[in-house]
Amino acid sequence: MAQQKEENVVIFPFMAQGHMIPFLSLALQIEQRKSYTVTFINTPLNIEKLRHSLPPTSTIRLISLPFSAADHGLPPEAENTDVLPYPLIVHLMHASLSLKPSFTHLISKLSPLCIISDMFFTWTADVANQFGIFHSIFNAGGAYGMALYHSVWTHLPHCNTNSDEFSLPDLPEISPIHRSQLANNVKQANGTDPWSLFIQGQVRLWFSSDGLLFNTVEGLDQTGLSYFRRKKTGIPVWAIGPTRSKLTERAGAGDDRNMCIHWLDTCSQNSVLYVSFGSQNTLSASQMMELAKALEASGKNFIWVVRPPLEFDINSEFRAEKWLPEGFEDRIRKENRGLLVRKWAPQVEILSHKSTRAFISHCGWNSVLESLSQGVPILAWPIGADQFYNAKFLEEEVGVCVEMARGNRSEVREEKILRLIKVVMGETEKGEKMRKKACEVKEIIKDAMRDEESYKGSSLKAMDEFFDAALSMKKTRKQTMISSSEGPR
Repeated sequence: MAQQKEENVVIFPFMAQGHMIPFLSLALQIEQRKSYTVTFINTPLNIEKLRHSLPPTSTIRLISLPFSAADHGLPPEAENTDVLPYPLIVHLMHASLSLKPSFTHLISKLSPLCIISDMFFTWTADVANQFGIFHSIFNAGGAYGMALYHSVWTHLPHCNTNSDEFSLPDLPEISPIHRSQLANNVKQANGTDPWSLFIQGQVRLWFSSDGLLFNTVEGLDQTGLSYFRRKKTGIPVWAIGPTRSKLTERAGAGDDRNMCIHWLDTCSQNSVLYVSFGSQNTLSASQMMELAKALEASGKNFIWVVRPPLEFDINSEFRAEKWLPEGFEDRIRKENRGLLVRKWAPQVEILSHKSTRAFISHCGWNSVLESLSQGVPILAWPIGADQFYNAKFLEEEVGVCVEMARGNRSEVREEKILRLIKVVMGETEKGEKMRKKACEVKEIIKDAMRDEESYKGSSLKAMDEFFDAALSMKKTRKQTMISSSEGPR
């Protein structure tokens, strides 16, 4: 008879794919541990989509909290940032605060061992405290990027200077930040705008948790981890990444996958440049045109995941004849030199393929980890959020990256893109150093996840420590309750 699982872990991410994916991967990893069950919480439409991502053998319990987007001035069925235009995302953030009453009621019934919540759901710490439950924030980003994100939003230092460069008061060990490395919502922030009101309110409460979990590796991300450890002593900070699990492909993805892998199989080893800006990002029409011209002029093989440019619905049909050079797709197809993939591609399989040499990426942290885990260097084109800080980290601290451009509204020229493609894809000293360093980082990540009889990697040890802390709190609470019930003797 199988051993009865006793302790329940509640997992609750924010409603965005960049948060959902690592949280679901974490849930699947916890599920593999003996003595634990997992309850994954979100809004109804997100839960319905997640059902199709879980392996058929998974025992993860999916529970939806009632949520009406229309009640908050959002389009009907708008429960994920993926389906919202950028200006409405902040409205979804504020609307998420309405989930607290139903979440509180659910936790009162579940009585879990611990709650692992999102960086944008810091109010769940109040709920956990109310019921004496261990609480941790799982930050799906890297510690360096999140340290800069936390510092910038806390201090808004660019509001206090006219200079394009400025230092962060609580991160003196890093080089100055340039104004161009700020996301659009940060550039426009003044402390009283909707973005500031929500995000500042959240980041200030990160330390109200019993511990912080990061989707990163101890041996890779010391600057960021040290920042959080010195911010408030007594709160443990655990690096448990990378959270990786085999998720079921989305419906209809099989044909896209087969097309990509078959094409890669026809290419020679280390000859392909993979280009993707994530599920929520796109370029301006002019940037897209310059990138296309550079890719064609480079003479290198490439796979490019394309989406409509700015000012168009990112989820609508991509029209190569309108947004790319005339005849571009036909030429690269006839020459078997490039592949345009609409909306989705099997990214992990592409990055792990022997033909892939480098990655033009927006530097979303999930993509960064997937690339580094395969030893693939990065040409950075950050667009928003913590991506600018991730690119800075990869280039200045790790040495696996060169920055190609910033943002999706800046002027970008074919010549610069082409020059950097040649640096990284060619047999240059810089490219060789990046590839060598990427292979070293791959081994660091691999070692962090090693699980052998005589050796356990740092990320697995950190996860053990997390559960030890949660169980210790439960034991202490139980002893306190027993002592209180017995009364004075």
